[in-house]
Amino acid sequence: MTVFLVLGIAGLVVLALSLVAGDLFDGAFQALEADWISTAAIGGFVSAFGFGGAASDGAGLPLPVSLAIGTGAGVVVAWFAWWLTRLVKDGPSDGTVSISDSVGQVARVITDIPGEGYGVVRVVVGGHTLRFNASAHQPIAAGTQVNVTGVLSPTAVSVTEVWQP
Repeated sequence: MTVFLVLGIAGLVVLALSLVAGDLFDGAFQALEADWISTAAIGGFVSAFGFGGAASDGAGLPLPVSLAIGTGAGVVVAWFAWWLTRLVKDGPSDGTVSISDSVGQVARVITDIPGEGYGVVRVVVGGHTLRFNASAHQPIAAGTQVNVTGVLSPTAVSVTEVWQP
């Protein structure tokens, strides 16, 4: 039972190091060239094997049964650790917000927009506050809500007033 507990604790240490140090230790296993081998999966397997074996050994089961239970628990936890790390690594991330993301959004005029010329609008896109030069077909006063209708340049948009019934 002591050997199983030592393996369980060693696996937890490896798992904790993989969470703290990230991919630093995964380089040690690159010679194996398999996508499913990671520090988290190895640490999860060793800890579940150790604790599963210790639990079944403590229950008085014979050694071959304890080894089988430990192996089964290790495989399940290793798969779960692999699945979670792939989910996090391959998950989508928010890209950089661009001016084209503001089209269709409601903005507020900061500086008056003259009939011919540019004013400034502020628009919130994906939690980011952006400021753009803005042009409109008719004058729009500061403080007015507008819809962004198009992109004129990398720093300018076209807007129209929000329709009020």
